[in-house]
Order: sequence, then structure tokens, then C-alpha cells
Amino acid sequence: MTINDDDGSGLSSAEIEHFIDQGFVRLDSAFPRTTADAARAILWRDTGCDPDDPTTWIHPVVRLGMYSDKPFVEAANTPRLHRAFDQLVGEGRWLPCGAMGTFPVRFPSPEDTGDTGWHVDVSFGWDDPDFMNWRANVSSKGRALLLLFLFSDVGPDDAPTRLLPESHRDIARSLAEAGDAGLTLRELVEVIEDLQPRPQAMATGPAGTVYLCHPFLVHAAQPNRGTTPRFMAQPPLLPRSEQQLLRNEGACSAVERATRLALGLFD
Repeated sequence: MTINDDDGSGLSSAEIEHFIDQGFVRLDSAFPRTTADAARAILWRDTGCDPDDPTTWIHPVVRLGMYSDKPFVEAANTPRLHRAFDQLVGEGRWLPCGAMGTFPVRFPSPEDTGDTGWHVDVSFGWDDPDFMNWRANVSSKGRALLLLFLFSDVGPDDAPTRLLPESHRDIARSLAEAGDAGLTLRELVEVIEDLQPRPQAMATGPAGTVYLCHPFLVHAAQPNRGTTPRFMAQPPLLPRSEQQLLRNEGACSAVERATRLALGLFD
């Protein structure tokens, strides 16, 4: 579902219900195109490639590090996004983004990049040197939302992130069975492999679009079959505290409601 919020009214009740049911919602014009352009200029510089010379685009993926330059921080902290964060996570329950995170810049290429498997973003246990042992739990320790920021126009052929609607419910149930310790990424991949097939959604849109996703949403990269590079960031929205699944129903955030519904927790 696409949000058009020119009057500044925020998410409608139908859009919030779509997030709860499907696990994501698309926010158009979440940050200005001019901000995306300024950020992309910095990213182009750091790729070492010439935007006007495709012969310099010799790698299918170029991974760039954390960015806290002004355009990136501005993109992550617009009033429009803050309103949406309040509505999905709850006022006072999230931390403003101080950096945009890493960028997997995907260039047009027929190569298999080897990083396109379905997964859930894990959010704690970083001290383990084996990233497959990093973890997630049913309280979503360390992550309030998964965010997909589009810094370039992304069409169906431009390596849009693939989303698996309703998968946040399956993951919530598996994590609940594992208790506070949660599951490792390796264990979560096994859970995902057992999911029933379902239609996919694609994170397409013009530069300035942001997809707001439940932290348990299953998603995956794909190769760029188009003609222009795709610039996208996937930072977490950090929580001030973990999800509280036993709150009174009226105090639950949309993220908590989605998890509660998956677990059959009702007042």
C-alpha cells in the first residue's frame, strides 16, 4: 500500500492495518528528492565509479560503509518519517537515526552476486565472530523497524528488495518458541526454508521512498537486471526498549499488535 500524505495527516488507520497484516507499508516522498540527489553524489564518489561511464561499473555490488553526512541524517529524520515512526512504534519508544547505515550499491550485471537469499535482519549477538550466529528474539531486541530507503529511482528491473508479505507472523511464532534467547540467523534461515510459497512484493519507487517494515519481515536482495545502479540503504530504527507483548491492548504499538496477533494474544 502506498501512502500519499501531502496534508501531513500521517498514516491512515487502513495503512496501519496493512502494516500489521502484511508486515510493511510504503511511504512516498518520505524525504526530498534533492536530499536523495545530494546523498547519491557522495555515494558515487565513494564507489570510485563514473556515473557517466558504465565501463567503470565493473562490480555487480559495491558495499559502502556507515554514513552520517548531513544529507543522510536529514533523509532519516523528516517530520513525515517521525510521524510514521510514532504511529507504528509509539511515541517515545524509538531513537532518532544518527546514521544511515551501509549501502549495497547494485550495478547492472548478469552475475550471480551470491547474496540474494531470503532472511530476517538479526539484531543482537554481534560479539560472535560468525555472523550466522547473530540473533533475533520475539521481543525484537535491538530493532524497532526494518527501513528500506530508496536513494535512486527503483523499478522492477533495478534490483528492488523482495518482500515476503505476512512472513512476519511465521517468524514471530518461531521466535516465541525459542524464548528470550531467540534464534540465530542460521536457525532462522532453516525456518524460512520451510515457509509455504506465497506471492512476493517488490520495494520499488522513486528516490525519496521509504518502506517501513516489521522487524520480522522476510526479505531478500536480487541482481540488477536494469540499466542504472540502485542506491538503497537498510538501516534499523533503534528502540528505546524492547517490545512489550503483554501491554494493555490500547497501549500496544502497531509492531506489537502485529506480533501479538501472530501469537494469538488477545485481551
